[in-house]
Amino acid sequence: MFHGLGVLQMKVAIVTGGGGGIGRATALALADLDYAVVLAGRTPGRLEEVAEQIKRAAGRAICVPTDVTKPQEVDRLVRHATEEYSRIDALINTAGMAPMIPTADILPAQWREILEVNLSAAFYLTRAVWPVFRNQHLESQSDLHGQGRSGAELGPDSGGVIVHISSESARDPFPGLGAYGVAKVALNMLTKVTAQEGEPLGIRVVGIAPAAVETPMFRALMTEEQVPTRDILAPHDVAEAVVGAVTGAMRYASGETIFIHRRI
Repeated sequence: MFHGLGVLQMKVAIVTGGGGGIGRATALALADLDYAVVLAGRTPGRLEEVAEQIKRAAGRAICVPTDVTKPQEVDRLVRHATEEYSRIDALINTAGMAPMIPTADILPAQWREILEVNLSAAFYLTRAVWPVFRNQHLESQSDLHGQGRSGAELGPDSGGVIVHISSESARDPFPGLGAYGVAKVALNMLTKVTAQEGEPLGIRVVGIAPAAVETPMFRALMTEEQVPTRDILAPHDVAEAVVGAVTGAMRYASGETIFIHRRI
């Protein structure tokens, strides 16, 4: 691994929920941009399938089976990524769950699980990568000062970027997805708060909130007859938005949650 701003560095991204749906599409999209991808999720076999697809295309990927609701496993994930690649440039939090249960019927244990997967996991991941991002920003500042240049020349993501996958349910909850919507509203606020706190450290945080997406999670709720595939987003549509938040025009939207819908 080379260090210093004068040398092109390998970019590294952690993608949670990387074994399928939005996570898989995002991992493949970032690998196409020459990111080394660290795939995290609870199903090792699915992670390995995505990693092999990336490697067949001459990309770099490793799998770290992780339950993102367990802080100690999240810490291990981040530690493994830094030991393997020496840095982390992006964290993409796509892991989620959305059981359709009327709010009054949700058991306390189910409520806690929904919040843990959709909200607390994002906090655990943010907390774990924060020191890595902060140190990378400080290292970048040191490199610039060593060249007699101002720290003001650093980019807005000299530390790193976090992208959370939120949901349209945060502003228009579907009946039965109330707890999921509550978790995503809080996730949007986490995005805003951490973006403000991260700005002095070169850390950007952006939320992407899609409407319905053709994923196994969505199909567990709605059949093709109820909601045809042609009427909803594809995983790659969301992946394109994530890439825009990481490297494109939306990289200047730190703190915002961006809602996306199917293109008509």
